[in-house]
Amino acid sequence: MQIVEKSGEGLSRVFGVTVPVSDLNAALDARIAEITPTLNIKGFRPGKVPPGHVRRLYGKALMSEVVEKTLNETTQKVLDENKLRPAADPDLKPEGDMEAVIEGKADLAYEIAVDVMPDFEPTDIAKLSLTRPVYEPTEAEVDEAVADLAKQNRTYEAKTGKTVKAKDGDMVVIDFLGKLDGTPFDGGAAEDAELVLGSGQFIPGFEEQLVGVKAGDEVEVKVTFPEQYQAANLAGQAAVFEVKVKEIKAPVDAPADDAFATRLGVDSLEKLRELLKGNLEREYAGASRFKLKRALLDQLDTKHDFPLPPKMVEAEFNAIWQQVEQDKEAGALPDEDKGKSDDKLREEYRKIAERRVRLGLVLAEIGRANNVQVTDQELGEAMRQEAMKYGPQAQQVFDLFRQNPNAQAQLRAPIFEDKVVDLIVEKAKVKDTKVSKDELMKDDDLPAGYGD
Repeated sequence: MQIVEKSGEGLSRVFGVTVPVSDLNAALDARIAEITPTLNIKGFRPGKVPPGHVRRLYGKALMSEVVEKTLNETTQKVLDENKLRPAADPDLKPEGDMEAVIEGKADLAYEIAVDVMPDFEPTDIAKLSLTRPVYEPTEAEVDEAVADLAKQNRTYEAKTGKTVKAKDGDMVVIDFLGKLDGTPFDGGAAEDAELVLGSGQFIPGFEEQLVGVKAGDEVEVKVTFPEQYQAANLAGQAAVFEVKVKEIKAPVDAPADDAFATRLGVDSLEKLRELLKGNLEREYAGASRFKLKRALLDQLDTKHDFPLPPKMVEAEFNAIWQQVEQDKEAGALPDEDKGKSDDKLREEYRKIAERRVRLGLVLAEIGRANNVQVTDQELGEAMRQEAMKYGPQAQQVFDLFRQNPNAQAQLRAPIFEDKVVDLIVEKAKVKDTKVSKDELMKDDDLPAGYGD
């Protein structure tokens, strides 16, 4: 085998590899000798098929196997001999007539293009100083959470009297039939449907037209389906619903007491309050960790400056830009991006891609230096949690994850990142600072000076 380095600029390397046809044919002969004892071909005793006959029958298929194996082995040899750590899978580009190679008549020649990992020393994580914003839920917030839960579990009782009219918050029991141009459409009819006015359960404009109706009324509700409606045949269409009001019910709030807690499967109101307080604590802890992680990543980004593997940056940018184009098509670009040209957006999102790649490499190197590993148990739990999102297809999705290394890698990456972040937070100097709820939960840039 002959290996020639063709170029070596920056983090990109290109090698030319040539494997003599004699080596390929020798490997083919060895493969034929390996499988011959297992062949059962009509006219020959088991294990006695002449190698030449096997070559005529299966030569091309077996040579394809030999070539694939040779590509893998020789590529790894190039990486090992040159002590290269690839940043991504190398690109292989065959040269010459591959059909002649498969026929055993030509050398196997190909190029290996590979981006290598940059050589850098991660910052000393023990010297990092971080501020973690913290907030504890108040008893008033727990009271509010209990009240909201009671509201969600309120009951409705019939309102009596001929002059009783429906108002926002009331429930109306209705029969309805929807029509497009006078013709009923699939899914546009129901009987004894329960609708809470003001809940936004039905399409825009429907509920508002039922405010003020009485039991026994028959009304026409005219609406236009949203342009982005899930049923394409109804999107943007004007429709008329014939509605018969059968009953009007008023909300009855459930008192927040022990009996209410028991109906929810909790021993007492005190225990229910503890559970709700725990939910709030986890919510605020999650927000706190998010901002701490953001500050950490900002510091890691500013403390490292090294060349980035071009192919990794390009792949990250392409993934981001694909999402940008989808958002543009759907009219879902962020407001701050709507007035910008494509060139400006490309410039900004390429910087984001470079940041992501840089931080990914830094976290990977810190994890490698500290022997951070994702265990099979952690990966298995992540696969189960992801599969459970698919309901009845959960087992099928879980089996797909088990059989797909790439899908597993996508689940492993965020687990690894979180473990490295936890490691850094454990070793860094972290100061807890009490903040207001609004400051902790606001969805914007970090507070002034945060993470300096």
